[in-house]
Amino acid sequence: MIPLNRYLHQPHASDCDCSVCWSRRELAKPDPSQSTPCTECRPTRVFTVVTTMALVAGVWRSIHSTYRVEPGFTCAKHMPALRPPKYWHVVYDSGKPTPFVPIREPFELEA
Repeated sequence: MIPLNRYLHQPHASDCDCSVCWSRRELAKPDPSQSTPCTECRPTRVFTVVTTMALVAGVWRSIHSTYRVEPGFTCAKHMPALRPPKYWHVVYDSGKPTPFVPIREPFELEA
């Protein structure tokens, strides 16, 4: 019989398919995140077109501005869902609940 301390901390083979090696390989993969920018999506942008300046208390300040809004666009891949994701609703439905009846006297099963 091999002692446990000789078995532990042994290196895994390069083609090992155990859960530890599989998890390590999966975590090393890049994450395809939905927040990754794509070429179709663009944010909404606001540009100042005309600004009216005036001398207020000895300092030049903007007193009125006109803006141009460039609407953004979100592609179908990055469009949020209409409803939140449904995680689970029923794990296992075994029917009506059975009431608990305590047994006051021990018994033996008959064959």
